[in-house]
Amino acid sequence: MSAPRLTVTTSDTLPREADCVVIGGGIVGTCAAWWLARAGQKVVLVEKGAIGGEQSSRNWGWCRQQNRDARELPLSTRSLELWERMGAELGDSLGFRRCGLIYLSNDEAEIEGWAKWGRFARGEGVETHMLTAQQAAERGAATGQQWKGGVWSPTDGIADPSRAAPLIAKGIEKLGGHVVQTCAARGVERSAGRVSAVVTERGTIRTPSVVVAGGAWAGSFLHQQGIFFPQASARSSILSVAPGAQGLPDALHTAPVTVTRRADGGYTLATSGRANLDPTPGAIMGMRHFLPMFARRWRVLRPGGTQAWAAGFETRRRWALDRPTPMERVRILDPKPDAKVIAQTLARGRALMPELNKVPVQAAWGGYIDSTPDGVPVIDADIGVPGLVLAAGLSGHGFGIGPGVGHLVADLILGRAPITETAQYRLARFGRSQWGKVSDF
Repeated sequence: MSAPRLTVTTSDTLPREADCVVIGGGIVGTCAAWWLARAGQKVVLVEKGAIGGEQSSRNWGWCRQQNRDARELPLSTRSLELWERMGAELGDSLGFRRCGLIYLSNDEAEIEGWAKWGRFARGEGVETHMLTAQQAAERGAATGQQWKGGVWSPTDGIADPSRAAPLIAKGIEKLGGHVVQTCAARGVERSAGRVSAVVTERGTIRTPSVVVAGGAWAGSFLHQQGIFFPQASARSSILSVAPGAQGLPDALHTAPVTVTRRADGGYTLATSGRANLDPTPGAIMGMRHFLPMFARRWRVLRPGGTQAWAAGFETRRRWALDRPTPMERVRILDPKPDAKVIAQTLARGRALMPELNKVPVQAAWGGYIDSTPDGVPVIDADIGVPGLVLAAGLSGHGFGIGPGVGHLVADLILGRAPITETAQYRLARFGRSQWGKVSDF
């Protein structure tokens, strides 16, 4: 079952030229296109399926600074401001609220890790508060349990994954941009070595700039250009319960389960870090890059099945631009959730917060989270082909920082001062020697 999401009607006309073409209609692609259109660019966003159909509607909805990698923290902080700014300009909050996030734990090592991060973050101007056992019990009153400690991050918040990307897409059109759904980008053409056009299933768009914001599909798309992007995807399993539970916090994280209030009054339940690894050609090709990450997370990662291989989103086969591609065969990645993980997450949620026993399960779904070897995204305009910009590998953090990533992409394309430093997001950190060394599976 797919995650609940807003369906929007967009343009059915494909322009033949543009200042920039954005490939991918998730939160990153829509935000990038919106900031570019806002700057006066003639923008075309093409999406092979539906806006927000994949991971951008399948996540928790958290917009946080708390416990971010230091390389992502400045972008996270700016993104919170941009959520508010975009909501104001779009005339809709996108479900964004600085409701604060609560973290509770009985693990002293985990609590100390949070405290260490907090000491660093406060030096960066982030508001974060360690909770004593008494304060943790008060913040987590809905659990009816005692806790050794926790964290309260009052300026962090949540947004609505079911509506954000679709509403931003409508905003792009109001600014004069084009959003075309059910239109897969098959590849790019070059002239004098740089991007000159995007070839789609509906025709060719002449353009000097292309943004690849295709999420889990980005690595395969770049492979067609001879660019190696180390990318692996994990299948997460999440559920939601119907409205009716009373007295629960808006956003609470514990090791057993994370609970987040949805826009309809229900709650999303998930277990942090629990995911299935479905083997793919792309993951196998980049395995050596991911071994350190897998070594750290082997306790929470479970072997997967053949869903991802069959879907073809991490294929390393070459495809022709005049014939249907894997993106046209699978318009929306909608993997089956792990039934055991869903059952365990529900049981943990109801044990943690008895109020959840009063409401039925609303939906359960799977989603593919595309990651880089270091868990930090690639946002880069220097990936080997002039005019080609990559914004992918968001590693499970993309929804919350989507507005900032989109703004940074627009900065790179427009040649203006970027909102944050960019060196930490370069593709080259994984080794330029890999560029052009591709093989077909």
